Amino acid sequence: MVHFGHANSLRQAKALGHKLVVGIHNDEDITKNKGPPVFTQEERYKMVRGIKWVDEVVEDAPYVTTLETLDKYDCDFCVHGDDITLTADGVDTYHLVKKAQRYKEVSRTAGVSTTDLVGRMLLLTKNHFKQGDKEYEVEKDEAYEALLKRYNVEPFRVSGSSQLGQDHTARSPWTGCSQFLPTTQKIIQFSDGKAPKPTDKIVYVAGAFDLFHVGHLDFLEKAKEYGDYLIVGLHTDPVVNQYKGGNYPIMNLHERVLSVLACKYVNEVVIGAPYSVTADLMEHFNVGLVCHGQTHIALDVGNIDPYAIPKQMGKFMLIDSGNTITTEDIVERIIRHRLEFEQRNKKKEKKEIEVYEAMQKVKLAQKSG
Repeated sequence: MVHFGHANSLRQAKALGHKLVVGIHNDEDITKNKGPPVFTQEERYKMVRGIKWVDEVVEDAPYVTTLETLDKYDCDFCVHGDDITLTADGVDTYHLVKKAQRYKEVSRTAGVSTTDLVGRMLLLTKNHFKQGDKEYEVEKDEAYEALLKRYNVEPFRVSGSSQLGQDHTARSPWTGCSQFLPTTQKIIQFSDGKAPKPTDKIVYVAGAFDLFHVGHLDFLEKAKEYGDYLIVGLHTDPVVNQYKGGNYPIMNLHERVLSVLACKYVNEVVIGAPYSVTADLMEHFNVGLVCHGQTHIALDVGNIDPYAIPKQMGKFMLIDSGNTITTEDIVERIIRHRLEFEQRNKKKEKKEIEVYEAMQKVKLAQKSG
């Protein structure tokens, strides 16, 4: 996948130099070494190009990074997170550049992993966006269960470590996912911090933007064409669940904020925007145009059109990005390949535990020696 954890690694990598070149592996290499990819290689190429800190993308990058690759693209060094990436044979994919001392590390983003997000899609729970005493309640949804039934898969049952990164009992230090803790510093790091100019035409869009994907990216790129400054309103988790149902949103509000802020077309995000676009919101942000895509617009409480105000003001437009992919499509991909993803996550966790334990032994030996 491509999520805000990856974006944060790229942000940190860019800070180490002047130009950031990102190599992306093809689907065949990903499947062989890690398991089935959620996004296709073409989707991943486009998604990474859409991240604000990326200057260039290298398609079909070799799975083991070589010195020849760095030299070919005029790169002084290679950057990766502080988690381990291994080939199917258990070889460190960065051993060559490490040996040549052309390797640097950045901190992994706590609280998010592809494994965890896949787990959220496979489990019939809403606990990933609930807090407090409701956080670990298990709720089921008839519509979601019907979706599983359509693809002839049984609901995933958790016993002990879920092996899907869902809780603190998952043993791997990288696959296991701690709760994401949002901070103002993290938002500042992702935001460009630039206010609109007095002459800028401001475009406003709103939605869930859950599991940020190429459909969202293409829509935001299209919306940005109609103005100079793009503001994205993100609905709260209860509101998203109200109009989407199931165990949506897969990502909570704070995670969705960072996902959208990482997009190069976005200038500002309204955290917890009202579902109905109000006159106060239009005036406060000096909105010149409100856009919506081709997806269904659910009515607000009281059967109210959430875009009634901008429509009355003559400042509403339906736009077509030409991309029909939705968050539901991404979830269905996971469900269709359910067993493959479960096997992927189990194998990945086992491999990571073995490597981690070996690393700990080396550190212990170094201290004692």
